Amino acid sequence: MHLDKRTYALLMMDLNYTRDTTSGQEGLEVIPRIQTIDETLPIVVMTAWATVDLAVEAMKLGARDFVTKPWDNDRLASIVRTQIALGNALRKSQQLEAKNELLRGKMPNIISDSPRMRPVIELIARVAPSDANVLITGENGTGKGLVAQALHSLSTRTSKIMITVNMGGLSEGVFESELFGHVKGAFTDAKTDRAGRFELADESTLFLDEIANLPMSQQAKLLRVIETGEFERVGSSRTLHANVRIISATNSNLHEEVAAGRFRQDLLFRLNTIEVALPPLRERREDIAPLAAHFLRQHAERYRKKLTGFEPPAHEALTRHQFPGNVRELDHIIERAVLMSQGTQIKANDLGLTTVAGRPPRASRK
Repeated sequence: MHLDKRTYALLMMDLNYTRDTTSGQEGLEVIPRIQTIDETLPIVVMTAWATVDLAVEAMKLGARDFVTKPWDNDRLASIVRTQIALGNALRKSQQLEAKNELLRGKMPNIISDSPRMRPVIELIARVAPSDANVLITGENGTGKGLVAQALHSLSTRTSKIMITVNMGGLSEGVFESELFGHVKGAFTDAKTDRAGRFELADESTLFLDEIANLPMSQQAKLLRVIETGEFERVGSSRTLHANVRIISATNSNLHEEVAAGRFRQDLLFRLNTIEVALPPLRERREDIAPLAAHFLRQHAERYRKKLTGFEPPAHEALTRHQFPGNVRELDHIIERAVLMSQGTQIKANDLGLTTVAGRPPRASRK
């Protein structure tokens, strides 16, 4: 069948193929077969032996419209235009949903029903398959590490492990050794050859977390390897090459850091081919309930406790809280509540939150 080999915009199909056949059964039988191959393909059926029952049956089986012979050309043209437009819209919708389903399947911890997060998820799905460098920005605890993992998981490099470096934890003395590696004898403690993070991330993804904390003295060295892919291990004159995709993250405003002279503008240009900005949890409050439920299941299983949900006052306390620590804070709050809970549901007092006035929420009554 040609439908197996290419995509069509519309199928116009006669219900009767054999001479002296008028039942329409031949066409009715093939409609489900077509639907299994391409459920988005608009089918318009036509027959000279039209009955209301036959039209209803064809529509039930998946036909989008029904034309009787002889047909009116203007009406037929209108049906064709309408069904092609509807078919294209359905295909686009399914493609977008497939991307989001793939993202959720690869990274189930990205949980969101918020309108603020929809464009973020769509952006991740669009740019992940490319090799473009991505800068993830957002407050502490918004999930920048999860987004980095999602970008890697949805990329063509997913067969290899993503290498992560906390740039804020590297002192100037170990920066080059950690990123570029060293050879035996390069310095006092270099007892063996050691591969650096760029070498380990060859053909994979290198996630540079807390990139704003990189000292100016080291930024030029990082810029060179990002631009050329070339580097040398400490103590070696041999130039190595690595094909690395860079994903970086920060809670700082790098444009302000550039203006203040603390971050190189040319390095920023290399890092933020695409910027993914994560909103704080207080701006995506629709996600508090599903995230809380996710963390509850996760921690209840970990600590082997049978918990079914939240009492209404506990749910209200969560929705009132501003979460300065964002999703990470919510995770910690729910973990504590699971440990403190003595019943089958989380109570307000289990959360350990305070109201605006500084008082703990009123205990729930059974």
